[in-house]
Amino acid sequence: MTVLDLLGGRDARRGVPEDPDAVRVMPMVLRIDRMAPPERTPLLEAAAAAALAVCLDPRAEPGGQWYPEFEAWVSGRIRKVTRRARGAQWDAVGRLPGVTVERAGAQVRALVPCRVADTPREVARLQIAGTDLPADRPGPAPADQPVLWVNPEVPMSVGKAAAQVGHATMLLAAALPTDQLADWAAKDFRCAVRTAEPADWALLVSGDGPVVGRRERRTVAVRDAGFTEVAPGTVTVVAQWR
Repeated sequence: MTVLDLLGGRDARRGVPEDPDAVRVMPMVLRIDRMAPPERTPLLEAAAAAALAVCLDPRAEPGGQWYPEFEAWVSGRIRKVTRRARGAQWDAVGRLPGVTVERAGAQVRALVPCRVADTPREVARLQIAGTDLPADRPGPAPADQPVLWVNPEVPMSVGKAAAQVGHATMLLAAALPTDQLADWAAKDFRCAVRTAEPADWALLVSGDGPVVGRRERRTVAVRDAGFTEVAPGTVTVVAQWR
């Protein structure tokens, strides 16, 4: 079964107790240089694409060298841990198994999932807390890309938001027909990340607008488990294929 097939069967495993020693995460590393930090939106768009690209890399397919790690990760609770790197730290992370995506100069590397206890030293030494960037004004979303609408009512650091948009692209990909997914892959999984207006957000998550989680409308939602920053069950991102 592919990573997306495994993702589609997660409902049957929801609520199954998790062995603390077996907890696995996908490390995501954001390149944030001190003197020339990236803008927030391109960084989130790179994170969204990188999280999906590493899952759909040929090495993550059944029989591939990464597949056992992805199978074990998706079979549990899907967790991502976002860290920041610069300079030599970024160069070191680039030598670890994973996929790097760049958008408008912003770079994110999504790494192959691992047990928390087995986190590579190059990653474990990177900082998690305090990873943030100021809001920017990206303009209208391109008409030919899916949009990841971020909840305007819940403040999130850029690290937290990066993990959430990464969840969103995975869920959206699992909801797409094979031909549309292939077309998206040919476009390097480009997507637009935008913070929804409060009134539009209310429509996205209500019966008056696209219904959250209805795959036939190619609209899916990310509900956070509540481990960090937001309350459990909070809808953080709605991904919409337009």
